[in-house]
Parts: sequence; structure tokens; C-alpha cells
Amino acid sequence: MGFITGYLSGLTLTSSLLYLSMRVHHATRLKQSLALRDSHALLRNVYDPEPTYVPPSARERVGSLGDVAKDRWNGNVESAVKKIYSTDWRRVREEGEGWLGRAWDRVSKGVAGEGK
Repeated sequence: MGFITGYLSGLTLTSSLLYLSMRVHHATRLKQSLALRDSHALLRNVYDPEPTYVPPSARERVGSLGDVAKDRWNGNVESAVKKIYSTDWRRVREEGEGWLGRAWDRVSKGVAGEGK
């Protein structure tokens, strides 16, 4: 093995070992960091717990006449939209066609009866 070949192979081996050891060290430090954060959060919740959610009181503020009117309007619009979305339009069309057909039959019989 020549001088250059030995030098390059030693450099490659040393660089590889340094790279791998740095990667392992970095991964270990990340795991330690996560473990410390978890234990810190756990201990902090023991001596200084986060406040629990307290729902607002049942009292409601009575709005002005404009607010009441807006709320009523929005409720009417919302119920109309829900009704439109829940309507079976195929059934409505069939009922309308049946009603229109019966009306047409009555009108045509009345016109035909007058002509005799």
C-alpha cells in the first residue's frame, strides 16, 4: 500500500467514524431533550397545574332590538336553508306533475263538455 493510498484510506476511515459518532451523539441528545421536556412538563403540572376550563355562567345578556331582529332573521334563514337541503326534490316534482296533470284533465274535460 502506497503512501497516498494509506493516507486516503485512513482519512476516509477516520471521517466515517467521526460522522457516525456525531450522528449517534445528535440522536442521543434529541432523545434526552424530549425526555427532559416531558419530565419538566409533568413536574410543572404537579406544582403549578394549568387552569381548567370553566364554562361561562348561564346568564345571558339581553341584546338590543337590532340584535334580536338579526338573530331572528338568521334563525329563519338557517331553517329555510336546512329545509331546502333536506327536501326530496324528486318527490316534489312528481307531486307537482300529478297535480298539474289532474288540473289539466279537469280543464280539458270542462272545455270538451262545453263544446257538445
